[in-house]
Amino acid sequence: MTHFSWEPSSLTLTFAADEDGPVRLVSLAGPAAPAPRIQDDLLPTQPLVEVLAPRYGRRNNSYRFDGTELGAGLRYVTHVATTEPATDGRPGRECLEIRQEHPDGLVVTSRFELVGGAPAVRTATTVSLRDGAAPLTLWAVTSLATGAVVSEDIDDLDIWSARTGWSAENRWAPTPLRAPGLPSIDPGARGETSRNRIAATSTSTWSSGLYNPAGAAVARSTGRTLAWQIEHNGAWHWEVGEDPDWNRGAVPIEDRVRAPEPYGPPKGDRSHDGAYVALLGPEDADHQWSLTLTPDVTFTTVPVTVTVAASFEDALGNLAAHRRAARRPHPVGDTLPVVFNDYMNTLEGDPTTAKLLPLVDAAARAGAEYFCIDAGWYDDSAGWWASVGDWRPSTLRFPDGFGAVVDHIRDRGMVPGVWLEPEVVGVTSTAAETLPDEAFLRRHGERIREHQRYFLDMRSPAARAHLDEAVDRLIAEFGIGYFKFDYNVTPGAGTDVGAESAGQGLLEHDRALLAWLGDVLDRHPDLVIENCGSGAMRSDPAMLGTLQLQSTSDQQDPLLYPAIAVGALAHVLPEQAGNWAYPQPTMSDEEIVFAMAAGLAGRLYLAGVLSGMDDDQLALVGAAVEAHQATKHTLARAVPRFPTGLPTWDDQWLSVAFDAGDETLLVVWRLPAAAGDVELALPHLGGSVPTVEQVYPPAGVGAPWSVTPTTAGLTIGTEAGNAQARMYRLTV
Repeated sequence: MTHFSWEPSSLTLTFAADEDGPVRLVSLAGPAAPAPRIQDDLLPTQPLVEVLAPRYGRRNNSYRFDGTELGAGLRYVTHVATTEPATDGRPGRECLEIRQEHPDGLVVTSRFELVGGAPAVRTATTVSLRDGAAPLTLWAVTSLATGAVVSEDIDDLDIWSARTGWSAENRWAPTPLRAPGLPSIDPGARGETSRNRIAATSTSTWSSGLYNPAGAAVARSTGRTLAWQIEHNGAWHWEVGEDPDWNRGAVPIEDRVRAPEPYGPPKGDRSHDGAYVALLGPEDADHQWSLTLTPDVTFTTVPVTVTVAASFEDALGNLAAHRRAARRPHPVGDTLPVVFNDYMNTLEGDPTTAKLLPLVDAAARAGAEYFCIDAGWYDDSAGWWASVGDWRPSTLRFPDGFGAVVDHIRDRGMVPGVWLEPEVVGVTSTAAETLPDEAFLRRHGERIREHQRYFLDMRSPAARAHLDEAVDRLIAEFGIGYFKFDYNVTPGAGTDVGAESAGQGLLEHDRALLAWLGDVLDRHPDLVIENCGSGAMRSDPAMLGTLQLQSTSDQQDPLLYPAIAVGALAHVLPEQAGNWAYPQPTMSDEEIVFAMAAGLAGRLYLAGVLSGMDDDQLALVGAAVEAHQATKHTLARAVPRFPTGLPTWDDQWLSVAFDAGDETLLVVWRLPAAAGDVELALPHLGGSVPTVEQVYPPAGVGAPWSVTPTTAGLTIGTEAGNAQARMYRLTV
């Protein structure tokens, strides 16, 4: 048996390979999460890479992405560790490449990289063919598969995932891997274990439209956690299942057909059963993806990142450290300016000069630094949905010219911004008639149409030229310094133009979008771009590795927003989590504080009819902006922690703590039906009793709260029965 370890600065990965078996990742360990001691004959059997191809199939029929014939038939060739120095303001990388080959000519290279010392490892798989090998059609390739899943006892594992949906994002919850997850099946009955799995899948181009692209396996008894994220702005899949012994070795099909016993572990022997995790991008069954390899055609999977830690919170913190290290730096966006946007609970797509000018004045008084004019600024009608795509200002909405409004924004000390939905073209726009068909996503010779929009194909030079002209013109003519890039419709499986499968066409389009965004920022390095996808339906590490901030929802009810805002912090950095704060002139002081607290728990994203507020109300909003300015850089280096747990949709007390080491910022919400007090667990303080300072609202505003520090955290209470929120600073 071949063993080798890779020990970059903050993790240790251990691999094993039998002479007659593939490479396996058998251990992932960190300083606070040492690897469990495992005997050689009990090492996880899950191959590092699974490759599903119609010519080979699986070793046992199922709909899972383990047990593939090609994965079992791979053999270790070599591994090489290298170091890449820091360049252009980006941190260095510690890298490992493992090469495996299959007797039929398939070559598989797994690349691992640890970025900037962050305790998480990113990996992707490249598959190719040796010269002379027959073409090979692929249906799925894992970016990573492993049986190193933090506990040898699958009865001890909880699998965390986050269901999501429009205006109901980030609903994190655990499911036991054993019932109600997978049933316990005696392998002595048929020589095999459960073929089921716990899985999350996202389709089309809303990468977080059904589930967030992240998950975790937690050992219930110890808290030890393996966590992961999929770094792709399109279709993906992950699954956790019971790992039977059929992956051990490559038994020819004909031998298994003649075998008198069912293939698998000996009857009644469960010594090698455990759990496996498989992480991958698009595949055939869910995404209509396939690709044929030839000696001239290779394929690289979408990247994924994994980490291990002593607790679920610490594992999420490790992933946050990786995101900070790996994302693109932004000279202006990283100063975290406060943005006012006129859409949410404000103008809602109906901007005019008369409506905007008072809002601009009020936003400036409140302390906003950017003012973004949202949807409708380009449309001469009462609507704005079907006319997107030309990106030229309306003359009816702005009788003195759009430039007059933009100049007013600039005169009030703010940077002007506008909303764009760059990847779509409305059916009533001029662009829908003038752009060639090759600029659009098509299937079966027809443009894909959804909800009165066509989709630009970002692989097309004509599509990119159209968007470059619009972006560069708006910047040159109006001095636009902020774009809200929205994405409200999806094209289904993809395009069959220039691609073997619709899923492959969509993958190429998704990657071309990321390249285009990077090109825009290369040309305009001071530009700030918000990632919005019908709220947060495309909230993924690939988009956020490029852009500066993420709209976390389209939810318009301030009572529902805290659960979304807190849940977002499990997979979005605090400094990128654009949480709407939309106070209104009809609100009481407590209601204004409650609405503003969502923005303080991330990247403050301001809206609301501020122009209708009296001086005291506007001052209360301004105090929140001042609190954000005073705390934003602490949030930008902090690890989010969840003193009352990741929230459910119906929780009445919600909280998030931002652990910055020397201080902790704490935001707490009380909904109307909550009990009078709540215990906040703060184990990261190490048993020290903290000193507590109220950051927002200012003293004397709202009902009094009682705050009692203890060695376990805080006990917080209030007598009032209405919705309330507070922000505190804790030091020890």
